[in-house]
Amino acid sequence: MADFCEILVQIGDFGQFQKRLVLLCSLSIILLSFALASPIFLSKTPDHWCVDPEAKRLFNQCVWTHAQLMEHTVPRSGGYFHRCERFEWNLSRRTCEDLDHPWFFDGTQVVPCNGDWEFDSRYSTIVTEFSLVCGMSWMAGLNQIMLVSGLIISSIITGYMPDRFGRKPCFIGFMFFLGVVGVGIVLSPWYPLVLMFRFLQGFLEKGAWTSCYSLLVEFFTPENRKYVAMMTTSFFVIGMVMLPGLAYLVSSWRTLQIILTLPWFLFIPFYWLIPESPCWLLAQRKNMEALKIMAKVAKENGRSFPQNLKKQVIHLQNRSEGHRLSFLDLFKTPFIRRHTVILICIWFSNGVVFHGLVLWLTVPEHHFFEFLVASAVLLPVGIIMYLLVDRVGRRYLLAGTSLIVTIFNFAAHFIFADYTVVKKISKNIGNLAFAVMLVTLFFANAELYPTSLRNLGLSVCSSALEAAVMMSPFLVHWLKGIWHELPFCVYGLLTVVNCSLLTLLPETTGVVIPDTISEIEDQRRKLKQSKEGTVLLI
Repeated sequence: MADFCEILVQIGDFGQFQKRLVLLCSLSIILLSFALASPIFLSKTPDHWCVDPEAKRLFNQCVWTHAQLMEHTVPRSGGYFHRCERFEWNLSRRTCEDLDHPWFFDGTQVVPCNGDWEFDSRYSTIVTEFSLVCGMSWMAGLNQIMLVSGLIISSIITGYMPDRFGRKPCFIGFMFFLGVVGVGIVLSPWYPLVLMFRFLQGFLEKGAWTSCYSLLVEFFTPENRKYVAMMTTSFFVIGMVMLPGLAYLVSSWRTLQIILTLPWFLFIPFYWLIPESPCWLLAQRKNMEALKIMAKVAKENGRSFPQNLKKQVIHLQNRSEGHRLSFLDLFKTPFIRRHTVILICIWFSNGVVFHGLVLWLTVPEHHFFEFLVASAVLLPVGIIMYLLVDRVGRRYLLAGTSLIVTIFNFAAHFIFADYTVVKKISKNIGNLAFAVMLVTLFFANAELYPTSLRNLGLSVCSSALEAAVMMSPFLVHWLKGIWHELPFCVYGLLTVVNCSLLTLLPETTGVVIPDTISEIEDQRRKLKQSKEGTVLLI
């Protein structure tokens, strides 16, 4: 993108157009955060107890309070009522007077629930509607698993589409169909249908996120690309902060789902408000379309249209890829293959550590408030990344935050386990560091691929994190079977491996992004030769 960066400087690389574009596209990021985190609230398991139809009859006949009904029908231990067991009584011929005799309760047996439950009436969730508790509780977790599965499968298919059909049409299309899928979830009368739509939601969300990010990055020069990461991250966290408030105020899961879904359709006019990436258009040899967009960018930024721009465009056209790219192009050439393998390993190791140390330690005790606090802590993430990513460099920032994540979450588990306040502070510092690391990794990942492969490379590599989150529970279960503390030793080892792998990647601070695979291979080859020459001189 060397020559295209020169064009951006001429038409304005950080003007009114770029700021407006980032603001408009970042609004969609709020909805993406809703889609990613909403299953936590939509699938919440509220308090529940077994329902005995005959006990209900006596409840109405004897004018019992709810507390009396619970005492007479549900066993308790440790001061808590059992959720999946009840007393076995023959109440068909009993009267209110019989229950007044103490001998009536002698010898009552405790049996599993027969399939009827009473739920906390304050909230209606997917769990309450489809009775996904006790023996069926494992099915509630499928809601999140299907979402993550969609994210993983999407990495290859939707990751390829923006590089093939364009950033803009894919971005708008994914957002529209996310709205359609959300409506499908609301109208689903069966749980398997909900799961199918949840899979499609994850599938479309990954495509919307990566196509949006690639579109934005390609309107900025290397010095200003961090502004995109800061804005998109900040809006994502704002969505996370807003979500628990909406979930608290809306008691019905279907109503909450429709509130989170309908705004997707408001982005249909974006088709006329945002342009296609000129960088992508030039790579596809669509010169006239690219020139028209660049003329509009120059006008909005208050710049005059360069007279020699057509000659520069023709020069760029001659350097574009000569064939259609595919998933295999991520592994065909030496340096691209090296980047891909290393990045997949880094994303995967971060996913394992994320599940084991971050997710495991941040299970909300007070569902809505704890989630709100955990999200609010992440509000400075974008600003921290913006201030440090160029000063420190991508690799050092990634390595440093990776170590901070491990140190503070280990401290929260082993050192401050008995100190609630200190444990939460340590945990939140670790979570903040992880968020900074994740944003920086996403940012650096995009810079390590040429224009023609950027979206596919970003999508495929980052999908390793979702795969790790899915596999981690089984890995942890297996490791604990060997030694209870072994998972935490593995997390520490993965952090060391992660930092070691980062040293094998090139630093991209201030480096222009090549347009083609051949250019990036030549760039890396020259860099390697210069380093070898320096070593020989020494």
